[in-house]
Amino acid sequence: YFWAAFFMFWPIVAIVIFTISPAMNWWFPGAGDPDSLTKGQSMTPLGVDIDNLLVAQPDSGEEALEIVDTLVRSGAIDLIVVDSVAALVPRAELEGDMGDSHMGLQARLMSQALRKLTGSAQKSGTTVLFINQLRMKIGVMFGSPETTTGGRALCFYASMRLDIRGIGTIKDGDVVIGRRTRVKVVKNKVAPPFREAEFDILFKGDEAGISREGDLLDLGVNSDIINKSGTWFSYNGERLGQGRENARLFLRDNLQVAGEIEAQVRQALNMRVDSALLGEGADTENAESKEKEAELAEA
Repeated sequence: YFWAAFFMFWPIVAIVIFTISPAMNWWFPGAGDPDSLTKGQSMTPLGVDIDNLLVAQPDSGEEALEIVDTLVRSGAIDLIVVDSVAALVPRAELEGDMGDSHMGLQARLMSQALRKLTGSAQKSGTTVLFINQLRMKIGVMFGSPETTTGGRALCFYASMRLDIRGIGTIKDGDVVIGRRTRVKVVKNKVAPPFREAEFDILFKGDEAGISREGDLLDLGVNSDIINKSGTWFSYNGERLGQGRENARLFLRDNLQVAGEIEAQVRQALNMRVDSALLGEGADTENAESKEKEAELAEA
């Protein structure tokens, strides 16, 4: 699960990160997001298949978690996003008056739900993604005063925890068109933890979502495929642009150059390279490699 500090676009991160397969079935209980982020017209530009997306807005935290438990046990849903833990309001709090004290209700609710969900999710193969918010502890003199809502149970049961923070703005002139975002893995049961990644989240027209070209530019510079000299970016002696945003726009508008850079980045990172990125001769090389594999198999 992940949380964010003063960052309004974390549901976009959830949507984009898990837009992997159009065949995936989603359930997005937008308990804390009654506005546009959980509506189809906002998700479509991000690549979400609306036909396989179910959106619900339960009235209480108990209702939301009961539905999550039912769907996890059914095995019919691949991914469930709960937005957010902070908005899972216990029924007793909803029925009470403003100012009433409800000590530990939400923490107890989350602890009970996670005890039931953990085993069911493992058996059904369903991914349950919780979005959370930060709060400040009172009177903390040493260490971080930040804490997440809903108690400690989610921290212990989660297989992976991500800390997401906006670290800057992306502007087109004086107009803000996106946010520079940093993600830190603070817990990971399936891979090494404490890794960090930075990327751009754009919210402008057709480019809405995580910027592929921005990622490619960063990876190219880190792999010494793209040369950065001062404010200029260049590739194979050709200047891509002055300033990061201009270089990103160049890659967006020049797909052939972007494809060449992506192929080299994938090779540098020991990742699979699509033949479409390698250009001419790739199909021949793939065919030859398949023939060699077939010969070895026969031998």
